[in-house]
Amino acid sequence: MKHTIKWGIIGLGNIAYEFAKAFNNVDNADLLAVASTSNEKLSKFKKNFNINSENIYDNYEKILDNKNIDVVYIALPNSLHFEWSLKAIEKKKNIFLEKPAFINLTHAEKLFNNKNFKSIFFGEGYMYRYHPQIIESIKVIKSGQIGKILSMKTYFGINLINKKNFFGFKKKIDFNKRIFNKKLGGGVIFDQGCYTTSMSLLVASLYEDIDVNNYELIDIKTEYINSDIDIDSSAKINFDNKFYSIMNVSFNRDLGKKTIIIGETGKIILENSWNPGIEKTLIEGKINKVLEFKNLKNLYSLEIEKVSEDIRCNRTESSFPGINKKEIFLNSKLINNWVDE
Repeated sequence: MKHTIKWGIIGLGNIAYEFAKAFNNVDNADLLAVASTSNEKLSKFKKNFNINSENIYDNYEKILDNKNIDVVYIALPNSLHFEWSLKAIEKKKNIFLEKPAFINLTHAEKLFNNKNFKSIFFGEGYMYRYHPQIIESIKVIKSGQIGKILSMKTYFGINLINKKNFFGFKKKIDFNKRIFNKKLGGGVIFDQGCYTTSMSLLVASLYEDIDVNNYELIDIKTEYINSDIDIDSSAKINFDNKFYSIMNVSFNRDLGKKTIIIGETGKIILENSWNPGIEKTLIEGKINKVLEFKNLKNLYSLEIEKVSEDIRCNRTESSFPGINKKEIFLNSKLINNWVDE
């Protein structure tokens, strides 16, 4: 009988709640323990996910000492990722970290150089990579159906700033909210740009003759609010002078979630790149077709299943098409380059 991977969650915000619900559709993993500094959130998780009282922690350190936990999912605000990843690594605990992994490249370097880092599993939560549309798109590219890939455009834009309330008045921005708080790792590039950089890396890495480490980040245009919070930005990554990706992200424009991958003889259009349900993927080229995916498991469920299998097989990083350790570091570098420009 296969070993069921036991998970613990540190930080019980909205993403952690959605992640926890996904265990209901997974056979190779169980949610064993949770940790939060909020008693209200601990009570909510205990009630809704039937977690034993002995595995409910009001202290993040204590959950790391639970020998029965195979992997911790760190769903804390961006600014706390480094601190608690480092503490987990010191205890040789496998880690699955919510994106973006790092908001400081120095932190990434310290973590990657830790003596225990090579021996533990370390993954990052880009759940979109586990959707079948990504698997099928990779197959289309590798089979040459759209010819050699030349470029791509990828978008992630939601109008959060100019939203109106029920009475038609513009909503006031809450600068204590993580996405609008620089101290917590806020800003549209960290929150949404990390998706577009990771997708760009995934596509660029499909060709062996493209050195993804040899890149140039150009044409950066960023709009700020309160002088330091980026709310709208665009940039272009030129990989090895062989492939480029144009990225657009926004908190004040409804740009959608589309990705267009352009080849010499066709293109792939992902209508919803990041959290797709049954949206269609369009293939245009030598063969025109529409891919539809129905009756799928929750994306978090697909992610948990694959990561749990990686850990069960004693892998120390996510298997393809998940984001591996080298990609995590390079993606962190790209994001921080973008933010710092």
